Amino acid sequence: MTAETQLPQATGSCCSPGGSCHDSAGTEATAGAVTTVYRVTGMTCGHCEGAVSEEISGIEGVTSVKAVASTGEVTVVSEAPLSEDAVRAAVDEAGYELAGQA
Repeated sequence: MTAETQLPQATGSCCSPGGSCHDSAGTEATAGAVTTVYRVTGMTCGHCEGAVSEEISGIEGVTSVKAVASTGEVTVVSEAPLSEDAVRAAVDEAGYELAGQA
């Protein structure tokens, strides 16, 4: 196989048209969406990221969540501003602590 025949296979991968596997979270946002970054303490691994993301995703109006354990930041895209109490309750349910907006 030549590099030319392999290129179409790579283009059809999970990666976005921009060539990054991580661009999809940002492209799902719709016009009028609200993006808020929160600081969550206690996350140390991928499992932590998943638990926090799952709980926050359950809040009505949330369209995208990306948690990053190494920075403690959780980026939430929603249809409208979220109640910090709702986000705090979701993070608490996951077993972590919301330190506030980053």
